[in-house]
Parts: sequence; structure tokens; C-alpha cells
Amino acid sequence: MRLLLFLAFLVVPVLEIWLLIQVGSVIGGPATVALLIADSLLGAWLVRREGRRAWKALRTALESGRMPDKELADGGIILVGGTLLLTPGFFTDVFGFLCLIPFTRPMMRRLGSWFFERRIKRLAAASPYANLFPPSSGFPGAGAPPSGSPGAGTGAPQGGGGRVVHGEVIREDRDS
Repeated sequence: MRLLLFLAFLVVPVLEIWLLIQVGSVIGGPATVALLIADSLLGAWLVRREGRRAWKALRTALESGRMPDKELADGGIILVGGTLLLTPGFFTDVFGFLCLIPFTRPMMRRLGSWFFERRIKRLAAASPYANLFPPSSGFPGAGAPPSGSPGAGTGAPQGGGGRVVHGEVIREDRDS
């Protein structure tokens, strides 16, 4: 992950500079600067409009008592899109606009969901506590107790280390 971030911070600025030089050589320097300014103004207007829509949708979801998962994801994607539009250059602006345009945002939401799901599963598998969850929990590597733990190799339940007693709980209401 660190290597990927290092390459992104190295490659993206070089790509942006190269693209600015290419566009400038085709349409001229002043026109390139004017295009960047127009791009920024359009981006600022779009961030403001979509941010207001996302805020309104979030408030509506909360007032109705519904979990605002889609609305929170959209808010985060709008934030990422606005940040990308702050970066001068055409390459990052394309991705910024993909995050802001309402009909491309679901694609970006799915992409973000896929990325974070993979990342969380990788972190959960590398965790020293990954083996505390039963195999049906969906965590990779779950199920086998760690070596040296109370339940390792004995088939004993994890966590408590004692016997399991099956029974029924009867609650008696006492009038005292």
C-alpha cells in the first residue's frame, strides 16, 4: 500500500505536468490557463450543488430513522471529488468530476466499496485477533484458535475456556 501511494504521488504530478504541456502546445498557454480557471469554477459550482443535495438527503434519512449509508458514502465521494478538483491539472479533474456528477457517482461508490472491502478483509486477516471469530463469521483465517491458546487442539470453545452446559433459562418474577 505504501509503494502504491509513493508511486501515485510520484506519477500523478509528472502526468499532470506532461498533460498541461501537451494541451498548452495545442491550444496555447493563455487558453490552457483559461481552461483551468473555467474547470475550477465549474467544479466549485458542482461541489456546492451536490454537497447541498447530499446534506439534504442525509438529513432526510436521519429524520426518517433510516441508516444513511448511501448518503454518507455520497458525501465522502463528493469530498474526494472536490479535493481532486482543487489539484491543478486535467487528469485529477477528470476523476474529480467522475466523483461529482450524479450519474457517475454510483460507479465511484461501487469502486470505493470494493476497495475498502478488500482492504478491511486484508487487515482483519492480518490481525492477531482474526482467529477469535468462528468460521461462519466471514473473516478470512477465522476458526482456528491460535497456538498456545486455551482452546488450541482440544476442541474446547474459544473465549471462556470452560464447559458448555446446555439448558433452559427460567425467569421467575418475585414480588418482594
